Order: sequence, then C-alpha cells, then structure tokens
Amino acid sequence: MYPSVTRWKKRARTTTLALLAAAATVGVGAGPALAADGNVAWTVRTASNGYGEARSSYSYNVNPGGAVEDAMVVANRGKAPLTLSVYAADGFTTDAGQLDLLTRDAKSVAIGAWAKPEAGSVVIQPGKTAQVPFTVSVPDNATPGDYVGGILTTLTQADQAEGINVDRRLGIRIKLRVGGELKPNLAIEGVHVTYAGSVNPFGKGDATVTYKIHNVGNAALSGQQAVSVSGPFGVLRVRAKDIAAPPELLPGESWDVTVPIAGVAPAVSLAATVTLTPLLTDASGSTTSLKPIQVTAHGWALPWMLVLVLVVLIAVLVGAYLYRRRTRTQRKAREDARVRDAVEQALRGPKPQTP
Repeated sequence: MYPSVTRWKKRARTTTLALLAAAATVGVGAGPALAADGNVAWTVRTASNGYGEARSSYSYNVNPGGAVEDAMVVANRGKAPLTLSVYAADGFTTDAGQLDLLTRDAKSVAIGAWAKPEAGSVVIQPGKTAQVPFTVSVPDNATPGDYVGGILTTLTQADQAEGINVDRRLGIRIKLRVGGELKPNLAIEGVHVTYAGSVNPFGKGDATVTYKIHNVGNAALSGQQAVSVSGPFGVLRVRAKDIAAPPELLPGESWDVTVPIAGVAPAVSLAATVTLTPLLTDASGSTTSLKPIQVTAHGWALPWMLVLVLVVLIAVLVGAYLYRRRTRTQRKAREDARVRDAVEQALRGPKPQTP
C-alpha cells in the first residue's frame, strides 16, 4: 500500500496551484491501507477475483500486446460523502531505499501510462465501499522485464492556517513482468577503499569501502553483499560484518553503498573485494540466487605514525652524518694548512741571524 501526503502551495491572489513537495511512505501488508485525518478516512484493498483474495498488491505476467483487468476496493470510513481522484503512476526507489510513486503531475512512461482506471474519480457514501475497475494494457513494443507502479486514490484538502493544499494519496502497488527473455544482471561499479590508521605506529586502523550497485538487466533484483580487505597476496584478511541488504532495484536503478571495516592492519597495499549475489523474486514470492559477482580494487594502507617515526629517524641519521662529514672536512683543512705552512717554512730556509 502507498499512503502518502503531497503538499501544494497557493500562489498569492491567484487560483493556480504550484507543487511544493511530495512524500510517500511505502508499506505493503496483507490488510487494507488506511488514510485518516479528522472526519475523513478511507481504505483501499485489492478486489477478490480470479487473481486471488486478500492480496497485498497486484502482480501480473503479461506478454507484449496483452492486457489484464482487475479492480481496487475503496471504503469510506468517514461521516461524509467522499470524492477521490483515481490515477496510476510509475514507481521508483527513493534514497531511503523505499518504493515511491510519481506524483500526478510527473510523466509516467510504463505502469502509470499502461494502467487506466475505468473512471478518473469515485464518490463513496459514508460507511460504503466502491469497486474501481482498471485495465493494464501492455504495448506491442514493450521491452521484456519488470515494471513497478501503482494505482492511487487522492484527496486534496485546503489548510487555511498554512495557506496550502494537502494532497493525500493512498494506493496499491502493481508489479508487472512483461513476457520475453529475462536478463537479470547487477553490476558493481566504482569500488574505492580508503584507510585511516591509529596513533599507535604498529596498531590497526579502519578501512572504508565504497561502491555502487547498478541494475543493468531487465528484472527487479535485490542482493546479498560480502566485503573484505586484505594485504598483499590475500594475507591479513578482514571481513565486514552486518552489511545491510540493498533494496530491490528496478531495471536501470543504482544504489550507493558504504561499508566500514575495523581492525585492518596497515599492510601498505590494501585490496578490497566486494562480492554480490543477485536475488531474483518471481510472481509467487520465491527467491532464486544468481551467480555471484566479484570486484576487487586496491588502495594504500600506510602506517603513517610509523612512517613519521622513520622519517624523523632518517633525518637524525642524515644530520649526524652531515655533521661528522663537516667536522672531518674542517679537521682536514686545518691539517692541510699546517702542512702547507711547514713546507713553505722549510723552503724559505732558516732566518738569517743579525750580528
């Protein structure tokens, strides 16, 4: 289900509405979703028919050029008649890893364009329900693979205190797999490793591995991750713990990952290895593990405190060497001057004596 709130701000002295913000919280459960605010409340759920009963969402397998017909049941839990707009929209994964639906003003090119409700609005009396039929028609030229969107009900209410209109949305997810060759594939991109040592020259530090998971196939995929870092030839390997699973990514989507790893030895040359096992879920909900993907990147893990100590030690040794060399040079110069004076004195002979 997709309960959400969209806020619209009124322009001064006009009746034009401008989009201010849109937010959606995704929650898929077996029961109906509820939108409630004061005396206004309604629920949505899937209709019971040949596709099943008490479904938490809609899921179809359709070939290009095919179509399916289904319905959503809307119930008015309030005390006054309720008029709701009905439309479909494409889905996408947010930065928080949740599935959201495009707002009505945004252009949909898949589910939002293929799913058509029988009517653009529905009126429901207090305590009553209404069934909203819709049809999903897949174009002949649709690319095989997975598509996600939703069918939504919306209610716009004015908030006089804030001078805005509040657009409340409530809907149900639609997952569609278009028939044809399925090519599930995830890629690991931009692997990078950095190292931060400790003040102890011989102590261990922390490594940080960053990378991007990119769905380059045509199927929605999640995955299991494993990350490790090691020194040359795989020695001193340390594995990351408790890596959060990425969200299910739709075709074309990507997800940035940052993995901290503690207790890494400063092995000078560091190798970070990322292993990703894609997980494919079918219409029945069963998950299949695909062939793991592995990428390795290299970085430096220098023990900077030890390097600093070595630099200081080398500087002291060089200074001592230069000092001794300078002292020897001065001593040799004095000795050479003494010898030269003695030779000159010998060549001049003894000084004549005065009678």
